[in-house]
Amino acid sequence: MGKGDKKTAKGKRYAGSYGNARPHGTTVAVTKKAAATPKAPVVAKKAPAKKKA
Repeated sequence: MGKGDKKTAKGKRYAGSYGNARPHGTTVAVTKKAAATPKAPVVAKKAPAKKKA
């Protein structure tokens, strides 16, 4: 299992080929629920109160 082994991802990178061990592209399917989820509102942080001497 090294650079010459075309059944591993390392061997496919070395040979410049693609297959099950090294897929050509990775696509992530966006579900309807994940796309419709509202994001939390961004709240600006205030500086801490100054101490009186």
